[in-house]
Amino acid sequence: MTDPTTRVLRLLGLFQTRALWSAQELADRLGVTTRSIRRDIERLRELGYPVRASSGVGGGYQLGSGGSLPPLLLDQDEAVAVAVCLRLAAGGTVAGVSEAAVRTLAKLDQVLPAHAREQVAAIHESTVTVGSARAVVDPEVLMAASRACRDRLRTTLRYVARDGEASTRRVEPATLVAVSHRWYLLAFDLDRDDWRSFRLDRVQGLTVGTMRNAARPVPDPASYITRSVTQAPYRWVARARVRMGADELAEHVSPLAGEVTELADGWCELVTGGESLDYLAAELVLLGADVEVLEPPELVAHLDTVRDRLR
Repeated sequence: MTDPTTRVLRLLGLFQTRALWSAQELADRLGVTTRSIRRDIERLRELGYPVRASSGVGGGYQLGSGGSLPPLLLDQDEAVAVAVCLRLAAGGTVAGVSEAAVRTLAKLDQVLPAHAREQVAAIHESTVTVGSARAVVDPEVLMAASRACRDRLRTTLRYVARDGEASTRRVEPATLVAVSHRWYLLAFDLDRDDWRSFRLDRVQGLTVGTMRNAARPVPDPASYITRSVTQAPYRWVARARVRMGADELAEHVSPLAGEVTELADGWCELVTGGESLDYLAAELVLLGADVEVLEPPELVAHLDTVRDRLR
């Protein structure tokens, strides 16, 4: 690599992948002599980058903090990941950073390659967020699922259910939903002839076909996923009235734990699930508010048992 400008940019990129480099390691990576590396280090310092040098065993060069903020050199996958996170933050899922995220996203969008911009747009257009999104998912699965949702293409999933059973599912993807620390795919299951939700971290493989989805009404993604998460997996599902405002109750109950519906006169309805009646009783008591249990009747009777036990 003989072009000094290209070499300096590559050098800056290497500093952002590892904390410490020896002169010989940098020379080997860039195909030049250690003397050329020293000259390139000086060029970076002249441009305002605080490159520090240390001698002795374990010494080398590292990019220090301070001075002006250096530009980040991102490959396409990294740029897409950053842009997706910024779009989630710009939507208000990260408190206090929405405005800064929008400004940063605008700058990044100007320099993204067309293909990367399409990937980001596909995820953004296909995603609904519920609560504070800190979802973790395989980026390849996420990219493929988002394209399938955007283009309305039939897809085949290799899926592992909650009980560990593996199956192959033929689905028509509709929407991605990011809720707390999970990503879900809302899709019409062709073999079961009904809508289903799939956790993307349980998808072991995803193949997008070329056949278009059939035209059919799509259920509200946020409500469907919330109901699926809070009710379907559990032995007991409780419905109760709680004397608390919706915003306050939502602070006590995450979207993964319960579904909150605002009623009149300062009351809300809470639907939540649990594996035991003791768990549900504790969850309701810890709300610290007046609670009227509507169902199941077993929970109403169990609360009497808990009351007697505490006495």
